[in-house]
Amino acid sequence: MPTPKSQTIQFLRRGEVVSLNNVPPTRTLLEVLREDLACTGTKEGCGEGDCGACTVVLGEAEGDQLTFKAVNSCIRMAHSVHGLALWTVEDLSATNAASQHPAQEAMVQCHASQCGFCTPGFVMSLFGMYQNHVVKGQAITRELAQTELSGNLCRCTGYRPILDAAQQMASLPPVRLDHQAITRQLAEIQPQAPSANSPYKAYQMPGTLAELLATRAAQPQAQLVAGCTDVGLWVTKRHKQFDAVIDVSRVAELRRIEQRCSDLVIGAAATLQDAFTALLQSWPELKNFAARFAGLPVRNSGTLGGNVANGSPIGDSMPLLIALKSRIVLASVRGEREMPLEDFYTGYRQNLLAADEVVAFIKVPLPASSSQTSWLRAYKISKRYDDDISAVCLVLNLTLDAGMVSDISIGAGGVAATPVRARQTEAALRDQPWSQASVQAAMLTLRAEFEPISDMRASSSYRRQVLGNLLQRFWLESQGEQHINLEAFKLEALS
Repeated sequence: MPTPKSQTIQFLRRGEVVSLNNVPPTRTLLEVLREDLACTGTKEGCGEGDCGACTVVLGEAEGDQLTFKAVNSCIRMAHSVHGLALWTVEDLSATNAASQHPAQEAMVQCHASQCGFCTPGFVMSLFGMYQNHVVKGQAITRELAQTELSGNLCRCTGYRPILDAAQQMASLPPVRLDHQAITRQLAEIQPQAPSANSPYKAYQMPGTLAELLATRAAQPQAQLVAGCTDVGLWVTKRHKQFDAVIDVSRVAELRRIEQRCSDLVIGAAATLQDAFTALLQSWPELKNFAARFAGLPVRNSGTLGGNVANGSPIGDSMPLLIALKSRIVLASVRGEREMPLEDFYTGYRQNLLAADEVVAFIKVPLPASSSQTSWLRAYKISKRYDDDISAVCLVLNLTLDAGMVSDISIGAGGVAATPVRARQTEAALRDQPWSQASVQAAMLTLRAEFEPISDMRASSSYRRQVLGNLLQRFWLESQGEQHINLEAFKLEALS
């Protein structure tokens, strides 16, 4: 096999196309910014997409529209920004030379910077918020600000004035970007899609599903990536290097989210933010769970397909998808095959994916209109409320008919080597009256169904206890109990 060849990366910054040659496939965007372009305003904090100090904003042309996403540059591969527009904290004043950008000025007026290390990341998240809400005339509430800043951490705990700054931006003189000019410039950058006569490249970025499958068949040992929110950690924490990378994030078919018959079909390259937005259309009760999945920069980069393919036992999307009875579609040049999601996993971070296959779609059955009563609840237990990994994740999907459990599906994470379905507990509840007695009996079944390990996040006994407690909480909420969780806490009331 020929030696992989690096290719030129091109992206738009400050109205000009930046070209970088011979960039290794696993060089991060943060490394390129700080070491190659001397953009030291972007800080390195955790190196794992957790603290937000490295936040930058990417702009992408979608048709004649320009979308803006705040992302973590520390775990983002530099090649992934080819053909995109990029803003760092140094670029904001350049958009309005006469003064600071409202995201910066609001931080100053509200005295929102203390030690200052986290400030550039917060400013960039505010810039993304400004473009996605203020420019469109949408109000920034306290709740929205808290949700969209949840991926930025402040060691000085100066959150109140930062939230003030988020709401202050709209009152400052507006700053507008020339979207049409940016879109035209982006259209002039050539895509990095593979072709039959191209040399073997270190970083492949197919644009169609056919290109992806052909590339995967030719390079089965190449590392597949999407948003790199997990593979990025292999690079920054385990110091892994890959000779060849196949990036699926530009595959048009895999970015789509659409309804087909009675299914919501989510392409594997759809971002977590877009996927959860689509799921909320049918299940609005998932709003809090979606926001707690991770901070917004992670949700803007990470993909649903990547989370599913990764198969971490503490990943949050799989218990939800299992409870919703989702199916996964695998694709290769040989064709497609489909299976229930819970059947995809064979062991710790092991699955049925063949060497030449990719995860293509996730099919989620949409709720059918019915006179029966349905309840869906997703619970995430973690040490930190925002931007943290689950110790236990439990999702329950219940259907009642005349007070009897006619159907129930339960997905669980953090309690086994893989994401799992609680089949024994489902069987214990199905065709039983939905009563305190049946729930208490099922709590014992649920606690005994799995053998969770003890680790840094929780002990085995704690996880077992929590499983039963969450089923009890689900019962209480189905009976109308309120104010028994943090979802009932409204930040607006204290602002």
